Amino acid sequence: MVQSAVLGFPRMGRDRDLKKANEAYWAGKISRDNLLAEGKRLRLEHWKLQKDAGVDIIPSNDFAYYDHVLDHIQMFNAIPAKYSETKLEPIDEYFAMGRGHQKDGVDVPSLEMVKWFDSNYHYVKPTFQDGQTFKLASNPKPVVEFKEAKDAGITTRPVILGPVSFLALGKADRDQSVNPISLLDKLLPVYVELLEQLKNAGAETVQIDEPVLVFDLPLKVKNAFKPAYEKLSGSNTSIPKVILATYFGDIVHNFDVLPNLQSLYGIHIDLVRNPEQLSSVMGQIGSQQILSCGVVDGRNIWKTNFKKAIELAETAIQQLGKERVIVATSSSLLHTPHTLESEKKLDPEVADWFSFAAEKCKEIAIIAKAVTDGPATVRDQIEANAKSMQARASSKRTNNPQVKDRQSKVTDEMHNRQSPFPERLAAQKQHLSLPIFPTTTIGSFPQTKEIRIQRNKFTKGDITAEEYEKFIEKEIQDVIKIQEELDLDVFVHGEPERNDMVQYFGERLEGYVFTTHAWVQSYGSRCVRPPIIVGDISRPKAMTVKESKYAASISKKPMKGMLTGPITCLRWSFPRDDVHQSVQAQQLALALRDEVVDLEAAGIYVIQVDEPALREGLPLRAGTEREKYLSWAVDSFKLSTAGVKNSTQIHSHFCYSEFQDFFHAIAALDADVLSIENSKSDAKLLKVFVDQAYPRHIGPGVYDIHSPRVPSEQEIKDRIEEMLQYLKPDQLWINPDCGLKTRQWKETKAALTNMVNAAKFYREKYAKST
Repeated sequence: MVQSAVLGFPRMGRDRDLKKANEAYWAGKISRDNLLAEGKRLRLEHWKLQKDAGVDIIPSNDFAYYDHVLDHIQMFNAIPAKYSETKLEPIDEYFAMGRGHQKDGVDVPSLEMVKWFDSNYHYVKPTFQDGQTFKLASNPKPVVEFKEAKDAGITTRPVILGPVSFLALGKADRDQSVNPISLLDKLLPVYVELLEQLKNAGAETVQIDEPVLVFDLPLKVKNAFKPAYEKLSGSNTSIPKVILATYFGDIVHNFDVLPNLQSLYGIHIDLVRNPEQLSSVMGQIGSQQILSCGVVDGRNIWKTNFKKAIELAETAIQQLGKERVIVATSSSLLHTPHTLESEKKLDPEVADWFSFAAEKCKEIAIIAKAVTDGPATVRDQIEANAKSMQARASSKRTNNPQVKDRQSKVTDEMHNRQSPFPERLAAQKQHLSLPIFPTTTIGSFPQTKEIRIQRNKFTKGDITAEEYEKFIEKEIQDVIKIQEELDLDVFVHGEPERNDMVQYFGERLEGYVFTTHAWVQSYGSRCVRPPIIVGDISRPKAMTVKESKYAASISKKPMKGMLTGPITCLRWSFPRDDVHQSVQAQQLALALRDEVVDLEAAGIYVIQVDEPALREGLPLRAGTEREKYLSWAVDSFKLSTAGVKNSTQIHSHFCYSEFQDFFHAIAALDADVLSIENSKSDAKLLKVFVDQAYPRHIGPGVYDIHSPRVPSEQEIKDRIEEMLQYLKPDQLWINPDCGLKTRQWKETKAALTNMVNAAKFYREKYAKST
């Protein structure tokens, strides 16, 4: 029998239940016991859903109140002293590491948060000390949740992040020199202890995720797999059988590691991302090992093509036999919405093309039955699936000849600004008259409850378009007044009309469709509802000009127009899987080019085109594919921004990135000002800009906006002082890490006041020295 398996399930619940519970707890509206009870309810609901769908192998410990990596940090007592010394309750200590804590005399920032591989999910980065030790928590979470499921009559396979990935995805704390992978010998006994407890609780198998195997690994990391899995191998009968899971890429380049893993019960590979690796991997695994074949996409919302998935599974069965094959999701379903059943307003034509997490559970069970008992046993489902595939391929909604015609007329000249940066800078200085250390924000200001209420009323038709427009204008007036009081140098309109930085634009572009409940976790309690690209993309009319023009008309300072760049619009949507992403990116770039030109014509001479997802789209391994991606990604950004005059200043924004991986591409964007998420990173990250003699202006974030904590003025001064070790004074902009949409007004005003005062301090200091 071929079993079906799910590697992980979304945590938030059908109606973002966990988000609501977390935020109620943080606000003091519910107790700790209420929060924990809601978590237990969601876990039981999700296990039952998968069981009812026919899934054979159901995961546990895939649930997290904030982040699964943070769960491991706390479980292994890899907790930096500044958190453990607070003596907070365990759940509050946990949240303090994830989002900071500033209450009752405790003031600690959050740990660094970065993207999970090439997804839009953010994980909390483990931070290690010289002399780091590990200790397993009492009542470890994987054991508790396995027993919880068992008591409910559901046998699960616990999911644990592997020791090599846990260390390799971490870093040394500031002013510490430890190489995380050198801590393996200290960490392994804790893993063995955890696995022994799981075995004693009744767990027969455990899923250990080692996703770093898809990377080009440093030799020390690659060599760590041998000692790690000698300890965790099948020869150790005191622990459960181990399925080692990889995803988001192939592992062919790390085949020299596989001999060290042959004593494990099985290996999972992602055959959605790289189906070509199947035959090679089958030739490398042990003679008795199980192969888990990831044939249902855990990263996108399109229906699985049953014909292709069954063919892949049967290829594995022909060589290994049914008893050695599992069919599974390619990765955790964390990255997909909960269920399509909640979408009552989707056009039935396109809804038939989609499959969310609950539906994917059913798909994997159907595929397992087809390859176990024969396709005839699920003939109706296979025929319906084939009909859906054909309907999508032939739909008129996917093809727009006018868009393709415009793409065919794109020239090389359309990607270049009028003049090189020095000439543009001179024109911008004369036109904008900005001081040294100019201050600005990244775009959004707090989205208050009242804004959400009025938007919802407008969406439902309870208020007229005129009433809603007047409300938005009043919000813009208030934001302008606040920025005037703060004395910022470049203003923004605050984006009160925008629901999301991608969805807002998608709703104004042809080629997209939208959902009402397809929420996906981005980090912590933050959820996004990605729009879905179903066809060729075009801009019917201006999208942001009215609000930006109005804001500029009531402001004495330069107004910054705010757009989301083509790569971010692509990466933070669910993209088409039937057209190459470079084609979709160019279509988005042409639409945004029209918007940029229209903003300039309306008197907006500072325009920010955000690309926080540029790094996220980078192929995980260096080589030809990475360079191809960077080429078309950079071209898309330049195509969207190159249509303006020298005197118009183009900004862009990036989330945290290891810039050395693609610095040449950053330079090639030719943005006049680049703001970067940087507050929780060592300022040495900026050294790459110095080493590469980056000539343009940079705004490294001076404080973290993902936390409600307010940084002091001195704290921000210290950050600026640190930055000035690497950047020239006339090169440096002062801004927060990211937009302020998720923050409250009280903390926002306090933090920005401190930021502006710090900038003025350095402005005066350098004015006196010149």
